Amino acid sequence: MPLPRAERPSSLRDYAYAQLRDAIVSGQLAPGERLRDTELEAWLGVSRTPIREAIARLEAAGLVHTRRAKETLVAPLDARDAFAAQRIAASLHELAVRDAVPLLADADLDAMRAANARFAAALRDGDVDAAIAADDDFHAVAIAASANPLLPGLLEQVTPLLRRLERARFAGLAGRGSVGDHDSIIAACADGDAERAARLTRDNWLTLERLLAASGTEDPDHQETT
Repeated sequence: MPLPRAERPSSLRDYAYAQLRDAIVSGQLAPGERLRDTELEAWLGVSRTPIREAIARLEAAGLVHTRRAKETLVAPLDARDAFAAQRIAASLHELAVRDAVPLLADADLDAMRAANARFAAALRDGDVDAAIAADDDFHAVAIAASANPLLPGLLEQVTPLLRRLERARFAGLAGRGSVGDHDSIIAACADGDAERAARLTRDNWLTLERLLAASGTEDPDHQETT
């Protein structure tokens, strides 16, 4: 498990969780890989307690599985779980935008435009990490403006599953079309049309289903039975 050491923030529990989450989502920690406490302690430079707390959060988010109360493995990629997470994420972002639109300032709209410009540039450059970071920055504007304190925690439960499958299936991020989606969302927000902006946001978050269908991975709930 040769992973680079990162700087530690004040909260060791949050640090351990974020480092493990990002390593799993990026594929540095592969599906089925065993997570050993001693190796994690050496890598992260923290004690077993914050690591065990991080593992519990990762298990709740569906990123790891614990067997026989001792062995912890990185969870396999599961399209069914990703589709379920996608629908929850779409609804939560729809709610955030609907509540945020009446509260958005010009600076917020500028932040959305800047994030979308970074997103478009990352797509052109084939930079997956930068594209996902810019996409997160774009949607984070509405989440912050909505002033709903529960949204960040709820989204943290489902978004890593989506990002993990996106990275695995669409490393090139080709054909996402989200730059145009973002432009339409910004226009609706600028017009003060909360309902339209919320609908467009929901549709944007449901694009993973179409991408998976195009790659030959269908939504399990939509598969035909014989």
